[in-house]
Amino acid sequence: MNRRQFLKRGSALTLGAGALAGVAPTGVFAADDPTIRLALIGCGGRGTGAVDNALSVPGDGPTTLHAMADLAPEKMEAAERSLQKKHGRKIDVSASRKFVGFDAYRHAIDSLRPGDVAMCTTRAYIRPVHVEYAIRRGINVFFEKPFASDPGGLHRLLRALEEAERKNVKIAAGFQCRHSPARAALIDRIRAGEMGEILLIRANRLGGAGWLGPQGAKSNDLRSQLQFGRSHLFWVGSGQMVDNLIHQVDECCWIKDAWPVEVVGMGGRAANSTDCGQNIDVYSMEYTFADGTRAFCGFRRMKGARSDFATYIHGTRCAAQFSGNVHAATVHQFKDQRIARDHIAWTPARDAFSPWQYEWNHFIENIRQDRPHNELKRAVYSDLATLMGRAACHTGQTVTWDDIMKSRFQFCDYLDTLTDDSPPPVRADAQGRFPVPVPGQWTET
Repeated sequence: MNRRQFLKRGSALTLGAGALAGVAPTGVFAADDPTIRLALIGCGGRGTGAVDNALSVPGDGPTTLHAMADLAPEKMEAAERSLQKKHGRKIDVSASRKFVGFDAYRHAIDSLRPGDVAMCTTRAYIRPVHVEYAIRRGINVFFEKPFASDPGGLHRLLRALEEAERKNVKIAAGFQCRHSPARAALIDRIRAGEMGEILLIRANRLGGAGWLGPQGAKSNDLRSQLQFGRSHLFWVGSGQMVDNLIHQVDECCWIKDAWPVEVVGMGGRAANSTDCGQNIDVYSMEYTFADGTRAFCGFRRMKGARSDFATYIHGTRCAAQFSGNVHAATVHQFKDQRIARDHIAWTPARDAFSPWQYEWNHFIENIRQDRPHNELKRAVYSDLATLMGRAACHTGQTVTWDDIMKSRFQFCDYLDTLTDDSPPPVRADAQGRFPVPVPGQWTET
């Protein structure tokens, strides 16, 4: 199920409500008010879907949406109306707790107390600023992927890790597939040697997508870039490949229980491209791990071509499928290297919830039980691995783990002082076209 379509799911997520029933509030929630209050920072589809999941966690402990923040008040109001229809009184956002502007995140986080959750779901460019502030205030964090647009932003998050651990701040990252029991069952079989040595992983996200048309006078306006540039400008949202394929790269690292030591890549644009954005249309990356194992990760946005949205594993004994379309828990181990329905040897029990719901079930339970829950480092490392692949394709060079760990490259180095009058970090030419990576000339590490 796709959480962005949460209004169409009805009451399906109430199944298995007894899973967390009877969980007694402990730790910070031992007081007379066990309510977990949420502050939604970034009120688009991902943020609204995450609130739906948070408010659908089964169990007795109350959770409410307490504050909202966004650059666009109309987006905030639309999100509130949608959530109100489904969750009623759980949406408790007074007019005084709706904040607009570049500093809105501060006011939203300041309205929370220890034990509450700041939901950092804006465009990737500003995520490190928001997460860092929430940690400083001792507030739990849910943050969506991508976690930053560049290595500099990701290393800023890593620098906040020590403070988060010292303050026992709980942090959940938007890698929902890590919470799928079906996938975890296959991981257990891999660790037990059921597939033999893992020699190859193939992870693809191949589909169709639209190009960015000319934006006219809006092209070089900062606020406008933040609206149309989410997937079209690298500084805003990390680019379309990273925004989408980051899940598959994370799955490769999870399967290997390791980070890649290097990556080579290539890609290009369609011959008839009229795209004004910065993305290329094809990315092909070959990751190498320390033991020599390869992971091939592919991304393509071309209509009318073959589609594939899955991760496959090949061991010395057999092959397996780890995930399927729209992050479905399509998990099978096969009899040999042939990936086909008539060669399935093992399939785990079906997941009872969507991965997005499992993610929040686990997060809320660990907050209430005051158990450790900090996914920041692992999430940032997977994002760094994905940026390695982006850089390899854009520059035409081999990019190593050491390269990305040393890099402090930023597309925008004045994030903390952004206003409506700030200059945009990237500008379109007279035809409205933004700069596109050219191997041998491009730099982003």
